[in-house]
Amino acid sequence: MDFDFQFDWSAAFASIPYLLPGIPWTLLISFGGLAFGFFIGIFFGLLRISPIRWLRWLAVCYIEIFRGTPILVQVLFIFYGLPQLLGSPINALVAGIAAIAVNSGAYISEIVRGGVQSIERGQREASLSLGLSRVQAFRYVIWPQAFRRMIPPLGNQGIISIKDTSLFSVIGVGELVRQGQIYIAATFTALEVYFMVALMYLVITWTLSILLRQLERRGIAGQ
Repeated sequence: MDFDFQFDWSAAFASIPYLLPGIPWTLLISFGGLAFGFFIGIFFGLLRISPIRWLRWLAVCYIEIFRGTPILVQVLFIFYGLPQLLGSPINALVAGIAAIAVNSGAYISEIVRGGVQSIERGQREASLSLGLSRVQAFRYVIWPQAFRRMIPPLGNQGIISIKDTSLFSVIGVGELVRQGQIYIAATFTALEVYFMVALMYLVITWTLSILLRQLERRGIAGQ
């Protein structure tokens, strides 16, 4: 069998203008979802270390459910399943942001828990002995140190969430993969187009990695 395939660079570069509109949607879904997921993660992360048992179990249930199920199943449930319960359709963009939020929130909860518990108990006791309340000790002593330690894993979660948006083409969100699929249907240049899609994801995540390393260095320098 004679197989003589040549990678068509001109087709790859020709796809760029059609793929670029997907980048804002990719960033909007990932960073929008991460913003909500951060606050969800803080809430359930603090519940995870609560002295009240049923609050800890509530946090554990949330974390295990959303870490133990694929994000693709979660977005399909939100987009196709919830409308049956609510009686009204859900916008694909909203469904994507919600899926990133609840999924990343589960992982961020454990990052928050680990960051707070990594601070030596003596610092909390010293803060209380100086007259600070428990809330003040957490706000001014524990949390700033814990947050600096959380920066690397939070950055990793951000990169993972950006890549997870590639799955949301199944609900019609116009992110990078969806834009690529539409272009491929018209040109039949799958290899070249998906190569450019992968390259664009690489540029986005690589840029974010550089920014996070700079932020991490500044955080360490500020300690």
